Amino acid sequence: PDIAAQLNLASACINGAESMMAAPAAAGRPPLVVVGHRGKGMNALASPDERLREVKENTVRSFNDAARVAGVGYVEFDVQVTKDGCPIVFHDNFIYTEQDGKISGKRVTDLPLDEFLSYGPQKDQDKVGRPLLRKLKDGRTLMWDVRSDEPLCTLREAFEGVDARVGFNVELKFDDDLDYQEEELAGVLQAILKVVFEHAKDRPVIFSSFQPDAAQLMRKLQDQYPVSEISVQYNQIPCRCNNGLLLFLHCSCSDRMAFSGREQ
Repeated sequence: PDIAAQLNLASACINGAESMMAAPAAAGRPPLVVVGHRGKGMNALASPDERLREVKENTVRSFNDAARVAGVGYVEFDVQVTKDGCPIVFHDNFIYTEQDGKISGKRVTDLPLDEFLSYGPQKDQDKVGRPLLRKLKDGRTLMWDVRSDEPLCTLREAFEGVDARVGFNVELKFDDDLDYQEEELAGVLQAILKVVFEHAKDRPVIFSSFQPDAAQLMRKLQDQYPVSEISVQYNQIPCRCNNGLLLFLHCSCSDRMAFSGREQ
């Protein structure tokens, strides 16, 4: 019932967003932007609602599917940087697999690019990827089974493969349990910026992060794209829902986003 209520709320938000975008903006009101959360939606593997397992989140396929939904102007996705310096698109801090009946996990940022891309389905159909599992907040680890599975991707592949008309909300993803020094943050952000500067072209880009130091440093490193610090404000703007469509008011100063809802 809780998921159904959230899906109904999301539908109402989408319909309202389309109406608001079709009407002239009221004086002093910031534009309303509809964003596909992790593309066409996050994957809730334990949910009985099959819509939450329709397509692999944070993949080129998911981004393009979201871009075809009426009213969606941006897709949001999480970017981390591999051990060998490649920006990749993945939400969780750890990635899991199973071998010989044993489940093991590794920190995503400790992996070289080739190993990260070896999880799940492969672009080369002659190759078999490692089984990809996901650890849930309740401690269970489940096979990452979705109806339309897709290979993991890099940030560059997202720029090259996603409809150029849709903007990117690039969330700078860091582990809340780790302390980061400025030098480490700078290395990660510069690797991301290199890809963005080389491949964004005319695509609208917004950077965002729950990590305030990363957001502030990104502003220092560049002034071409807006940077937003994210905070979660419950019971204010009921706009973030688990079916993956994310609505937010993007202020002209572009320095803070307030989301309401639950992240999983």
